[in-house]
Amino acid sequence: MYNAFFGFTRSPFNMSPDPAFLFRSEQHEEALANLIYGVQSRKGFIVLSGEVGTGKTTMLECLRDFLNAQQIAFASLFNSRLTVEQFFEMVSYDLDLQCNRLSKTEVLLALNSMLLERANAGRTTVLIVDEAHNLEWDVLEEIRLLGNLENRKGKLLQIVLAGQQELDGKLEAPEFRQLKQRIALRCVLRAFRPQETQAYVNSRMTRAGLGNQTALSPELIDEIHLRSQGIPRLINAICDNLLLTAFAMETRTATLEMLDEVSADMRLDYPRPRQSRERTCSDQTPAPLDAPSQAD
Repeated sequence: MYNAFFGFTRSPFNMSPDPAFLFRSEQHEEALANLIYGVQSRKGFIVLSGEVGTGKTTMLECLRDFLNAQQIAFASLFNSRLTVEQFFEMVSYDLDLQCNRLSKTEVLLALNSMLLERANAGRTTVLIVDEAHNLEWDVLEEIRLLGNLENRKGKLLQIVLAGQQELDGKLEAPEFRQLKQRIALRCVLRAFRPQETQAYVNSRMTRAGLGNQTALSPELIDEIHLRSQGIPRLINAICDNLLLTAFAMETRTATLEMLDEVSADMRLDYPRPRQSRERTCSDQTPAPLDAPSQAD
């Protein structure tokens, strides 16, 4: 809605995980490099974890782009609330296995045959599971067993498990110790530091066609960082709402007052400075009752 008003060629703060807007922070570069290295080197299990909204799905989209470019076959599961039967059915569909996809036995036989054939040709195969923290124990155990398929040159199936921080906690449980021992690489995405938030916001606006932007001042971006706590998804939502508010008010520069309004509308919970908290408490203190007159 506001793109033409500000001079954008496309929406700068779209919530979808678009690799074209990948901000190559140090941690995101490292995570993507580990994912690609793990696949190419046939390391087996790779875990990508992080807080909600830190960019895990964007990393997986970048990995899918790489796999497509390299013509590497992969199965990608985006819904982890699956039974064992549903898990094998979805894997067989994604890998186009020629078998009875409702039979676990036939899927396993067809999968093993395909993996061996591809490995003998020097090619690898990848299984990507998003929202892996939601996996039930029996499904996770089946995935662990798939990781046992290997030859002398390495694992036949490269498995990427991506999920929230609960995934790390789940893998620490005693019943998952066999899977934990098989994890070759771990990548963790964390919230941005203040300087990264500055670079992130400016990078997205530049890629959307507005270099040297003045709509969001450095001081305002610092405040956005505080209120988003450095979470990229929240940064996107705040900035999108800020620019929309500025557009509605017919100004090309967002203000702190606009940010206060956006923060209230989004019900943001963030650490406020002490002085601000004291002012808020003072504003809410009820006025004292009038003292009784002498006539009373």
